[in-house]
Amino acid sequence: MERDVIIACDFPSKEKLAEFLEPFKGMDPYLKIGMEIFDKEGPSLVKELKEMGFHIFLDLKLHDIPNTVKSALAKLGELGVDIINIHAEGGIEMMKAAREGLNMSEAGKKTKLIAVTILTSLNDDILHNELLIDPKYSLRDVVRHYAENVKAAGLDGVVCSALEAPMMKELGLISVCPGIRLLGDDVNDQKRVATPSYAKELGASYIVVGRSITKADDPVAAYKKCQEEFC
Repeated sequence: MERDVIIACDFPSKEKLAEFLEPFKGMDPYLKIGMEIFDKEGPSLVKELKEMGFHIFLDLKLHDIPNTVKSALAKLGELGVDIINIHAEGGIEMMKAAREGLNMSEAGKKTKLIAVTILTSLNDDILHNELLIDPKYSLRDVVRHYAENVKAAGLDGVVCSALEAPMMKELGLISVCPGIRLLGDDVNDQKRVATPSYAKELGASYIVVGRSITKADDPVAAYKKCQEEFC
């Protein structure tokens, strides 16, 4: 099965990203480009990284009315990224529209489209008390239902906790799993976390690792450790 480690490049600028990537020359790791740096640098950064040979997960979590999402994906699809995501909360019609938008360009047709189920920073308490999800439904119930909608919409997979990866494998969906920490690292603002080795055991397709690599004393060594445990 496909499996890779994606580094979450949540940096404030292109310069900071370049500084971080310097020791990785010749390794070409898979990179997650999120809202923080994309909002500052724009599509030109993604084009440059693709030209340099990097695989890119464009993590923008689009969530709007179907036509707006379709129009946005029609433009973003031209970048030819490897993976891009939207929010499953937008519903099946929105997810189908997103795929239609990507398919409007040849490059977009090759992009894996995935949807966020429930953010790994959320738990049952937040789901029930802040978001007013009926307590009769557990977080896992909601994640599974969203994933079933993702499959019905014809998407490739989901963003979910590694703890939910077995469920996605059962549904025939790829799983891109954030909330990954090396053993002993601080979990920070994440609630549903796993180590790379446990994520592999659970059947995750990709793991997204941020601070355990980007804040490590030796990021390259931390990246290699994640690869050894997961790939």
